[in-house]
Amino acid sequence: MDFKESKTYQNLQTAMKSELVTGAKYLIYSQKAYEDGYNLVGDIFEETSRNEIEHAKIWFKLLLGGKIPSTLDNIREAASGENREWNSMYPEYAKTAREEGYDEIAELFERVSRVENNHDARFETLAWDLESGQIFSRENEAVWHCKNCGYLEWAKAAPKRCPACSYPKSCFQLYCEPF
Repeated sequence: MDFKESKTYQNLQTAMKSELVTGAKYLIYSQKAYEDGYNLVGDIFEETSRNEIEHAKIWFKLLLGGKIPSTLDNIREAASGENREWNSMYPEYAKTAREEGYDEIAELFERVSRVENNHDARFETLAWDLESGQIFSRENEAVWHCKNCGYLEWAKAAPKRCPACSYPKSCFQLYCEPF
């Protein structure tokens, strides 16, 4: 029997989706608990959310044959999903909401669609940067920001290690804040 046609494969898909939804829901619950002043409850929901996401990762890896795709493949898949959301899914949902008289919900779908459009563009840019070797380097001098300690370096490429905290190059990104 082809694995993708099996009931086990379907169960893995359902389990993964359930764990992801539960993980997201618990993260929302943790934020509410923190707002209400229940830090212990918030911490427990947050930890349990991470556990649920790890469970989803177990099922996801099995669905993918035991291996998570490359970062570039993940970026491309993410861009494709974001594109589908802003280009068709949310516009269709907004249209339906308007037809049913839910104008405020339609407006929210349209607003979120604009955010998804931005996500799509960011992922497309990341894919280009990764493919062209420009995640940690530029043709012209740029400001590189260590996300760990805040150190700034003016150079064509991020340093191999942060001169201030010794974190690796992977902790650097272009510094883009206007203030």
